[in-house]
Amino acid sequence: MRGAIWFVVGAGAGVYAMVKGRRAAEAFTADGLRDRAQALGVGARIFRDELATGKAEKELELREWIEAKTAGPKQIGAAGAEQHRLAPEIGHRSGPTEDPMQNTEGSTP
Repeated sequence: MRGAIWFVVGAGAGVYAMVKGRRAAEAFTADGLRDRAQALGVGARIFRDELATGKAEKELELREWIEAKTAGPKQIGAAGAEQHRLAPEIGHRSGPTEDPMQNTEGSTP
């Protein structure tokens, strides 16, 4: 029984070595090297396209972020200004308002 097991293991190792050897020999032929070079070119082209796409997306994201930071407070349109002017008359808070960001009565920042 042991002899049969070692025979099967040896035959499997031989087949594995033949397949690997054939693939290695095929890779170093003119056709094999040309195929590998073409595959490398295709891979480089795909990588370049992915990189360009990612770069464009990130640039757009950064431009939007910068515009949001530099735009400051949004401008109130004509309708918004009219509502803002009428707000105290409608019953919203009237009287003096405190700015919570203002430093008051001797407290130190």
